[in-house]
Amino acid sequence: MTDNTLPEPAGTAGTATTAPNAPTAPTAPAEEAGAAGAATAPAAGVVPDRYLRSVVPHIAVADAGAAIDFYRRAFGAREDFRLDAPGGGVLHAEVSIGGSVLMLGDVSTPEAEGAAFTSPAALGGGTTVTLHVYVPDVDALAERAAAAGAEVVQPPTDMFHGDRTAVLRDPSGHLWVFLTHVEDVPGEELRRRLTATG
Repeated sequence: MTDNTLPEPAGTAGTATTAPNAPTAPTAPAEEAGAAGAATAPAAGVVPDRYLRSVVPHIAVADAGAAIDFYRRAFGAREDFRLDAPGGGVLHAEVSIGGSVLMLGDVSTPEAEGAAFTSPAALGGGTTVTLHVYVPDVDALAERAAAAGAEVVQPPTDMFHGDRTAVLRDPSGHLWVFLTHVEDVPGEELRRRLTATG
């Protein structure tokens, strides 16, 4: 099957040595949101463009180098930045998957151990977060990821919400949901289908 899901990495992985552009000095604060506590778009210049419209996931892994290699092979990720810890391991790395940024680092570095980071392995294999990514061809993506070593928790399946969906577990224990949108489902029909599945 031809893989046309996510772009192949550009350039040579592991060679990025400069951090993403640092934010410039803050400008005027963003306009007030309608409701208190609502997430609003920050003012220009306060946040680098790379993070402007994102809640950026940051995951902890036992071996960041191996995780990055897996994400490249399985999901077509591109390594954008890597900062090695002084005592070994990866303190912080960033990869791009599709149009999204994923941050990751080794949980075993002294710098990470001083924080509250933990990995799925430390939780007995469980995880409280699932990462969702829409792709043009979820079947091809799942096939590619399985060949790279992902566990297929749910093979690509047409779901009631209008997305063909696969659930994968990566070798670090993190869960990923890959989806291809196949139909728009109006709210009333969505509720009817959900009731029918029960």
